[in-house]
Amino acid sequence: MSDTEKTESEELLVEIRDSVMWITINRPEAGNAITPAVRDRIIESLVSANHDFGVRSVVLTAAGEKHFCTGADLRSGRAAPAPRPEGVPERTTGEAANMIRTGIQRLISSIIDCDKPVIAALNGTAAGGGAAMVLASDLVIAADHARIIQVFVRRGLIPDGGGTYLLPRLIGLQRAKELVFFGDDLSAVDAERIGLVNRVVAADQLTATATEWATRLAQGPTRTIGFAKRLLNRSLDSDRATMFEEESLYVELVTSTEDSKEGIASFVERRPAEFKGW
Repeated sequence: MSDTEKTESEELLVEIRDSVMWITINRPEAGNAITPAVRDRIIESLVSANHDFGVRSVVLTAAGEKHFCTGADLRSGRAAPAPRPEGVPERTTGEAANMIRTGIQRLISSIIDCDKPVIAALNGTAAGGGAAMVLASDLVIAADHARIIQVFVRRGLIPDGGGTYLLPRLIGLQRAKELVFFGDDLSAVDAERIGLVNRVVAADQLTATATEWATRLAQGPTRTIGFAKRLLNRSLDSDRATMFEEESLYVELVTSTEDSKEGIASFVERRPAEFKGW
């Protein structure tokens, strides 16, 4: 192995500090493009966060200052396909769609469906599947030089990471069409203006700001935030009657948590709440 090569574990760094899981794509020499192995490890990490009481928020970021993630690494080696019976063509109808469903769409779903709040700390350019990861995150903090690019049209493609689902819900149909049809670079400042980014900060303040936000979330009522995330994510696909019914059920459900009891007790006793995460 050369000095520049990394093992799979080195290409994705996962660390838990102060109840925050930090997931860092560590392939700056490849634009932080993700291989299937890195993609699967991100998914595994997010799934594990769902069941880990020691994790109460997640930060998704990348190494370096140039790229957050430029999508799938098309230059990486792929596993040899399973042998095909005689007469089966090299590619059959449905194979590509299945690869998308089990690949990038599974990754995006793991971010959306994570029970813990996920912050994208955008350290540089997010393009293709990397942009989809940003759209799927609950909160986005961007360095002032970062960009988001719906790059697919430049390659004669359409978004394959849930972009056509997420973009209209985040910024409206016409703005979504503008980004997808033209594929222009969207600066961090413009992304904040149209609602794709929550906060833009100087590059040297990105980690500190992400830490501050993630820590605040990690000190909050974790189950309550998780239930609220589910309701908010479902709201754009549901009618008012359905959402009112689900909201009432979740409100009743959350009152059984220890954090809800602590929140009420701290109010009555006029003291700061000390949430535990369950």
